Amino acid sequence: MPISFWLIAVMVWLLWAVAARQLMAGPRGDVESGLVWRVLRVYARVMHRARFDGLDNLPRSGSAGPLLVVSNHTAGVDPVLVQAACPFFIRWMMAKDMKLDALGWLWAWTEIITVDRDGREVVAAREALRHLEGGGVIGIFPEGTLERPPRSVMPFLPGVGLIVKRAGVRVLPVIIEGTPQVDPAWGSLWRRSRSVVTFKPVIDYAGSGLKPHEIADDLRRRYVEWTGWPARDPPKDLFPGGKGK
Repeated sequence: MPISFWLIAVMVWLLWAVAARQLMAGPRGDVESGLVWRVLRVYARVMHRARFDGLDNLPRSGSAGPLLVVSNHTAGVDPVLVQAACPFFIRWMMAKDMKLDALGWLWAWTEIITVDRDGREVVAAREALRHLEGGGVIGIFPEGTLERPPRSVMPFLPGVGLIVKRAGVRVLPVIIEGTPQVDPAWGSLWRRSRSVVTFKPVIDYAGSGLKPHEIADDLRRRYVEWTGWPARDPPKDLFPGGKGK
């Protein structure tokens, strides 16, 4: 065969190798998740005109975990927007009643940790702790429900403090605003918006001496200070068992 053929073949191979390497730079280090991650980034920019602030606060050196990503909860699109900005894989904790049965394959692929709102959260907490102990990253919405009205800070469930305390992990706070305020929550995935996702500096509670509920309260206080939004309490019967939030 002519030399030109081999030169073209080598060039094509090199281009594929470079492209594959770039794709594998995704959250899980494989081509599949790399492709999905890049699609999410394009989706966030085009559909939601997302602006990402505080990217310098994202862990950059080595593995991001163990790390707990904590975010306020505005819409169903929230975890998509946060993951689009993070080059590391986040396993999200999600309320059971938020999971659509038709998307079972998606929940399995993203390794969602299901949380029951009936007070039996032990199984979910144990799974989250195991993942953190293995050096992974967990994402959680400590408000436990969508912020209604928007731009307000609901009470933080003590479970977030329990995970931080038992796992001894750092916390990456995230503030989301500007997402579509629609029902059902997943309707926000196909509604345009001008969303803003802000990453605050990582917090390390190691050696603080704070108890789990005090960690949750401290995080909520910080969110109120950062945003200037009012702190609101939901009806006491919002969650089964009278746990309030």
